[in-house]
Amino acid sequence: MLVPKRVKHRKQMRGRRKGMAHRGANVAFGEYGLQALEAAWITNRQIEAARVAITRSIKRGGKMWIRVFPDKPVTKKPAETRMGKGKGAPEFWVAVIKPGRVMFELEGISKAAAQEAMKLGASKLPIRTRFVERHELGGE
Repeated sequence: MLVPKRVKHRKQMRGRRKGMAHRGANVAFGEYGLQALEAAWITNRQIEAARVAITRSIKRGGKMWIRVFPDKPVTKKPAETRMGKGKGAPEFWVAVIKPGRVMFELEGISKAAAQEAMKLGASKLPIRTRFVERHELGGE
């Protein structure tokens, strides 16, 4: 599962998820991409589930890139705990996704195979996505 090796601060504020993605909005490495249409926190488990679904679908053909990394810790307090006594312990890690962000990329397989693989991967994610091609977004 994807987790940072080390972080400067163990706990982080929640932040806001407004606006569009400026970075990572183009297909940069492969031919096809899976682009987010909504803002969300995607957990390391969801990224891993999507990765497994996509790699199983392409069956050792082609190359895949994961363009998101879960670098934000999410804390939780134990169940049935009274209010106060500080912030909870880090429970899991999330990647902050904004609309327009390309999350996965593929190359070396046909368009139909890539579309099917991305559809299977998208079904593991909690947001709406769309299939994009390199030329469609104005990338190279």
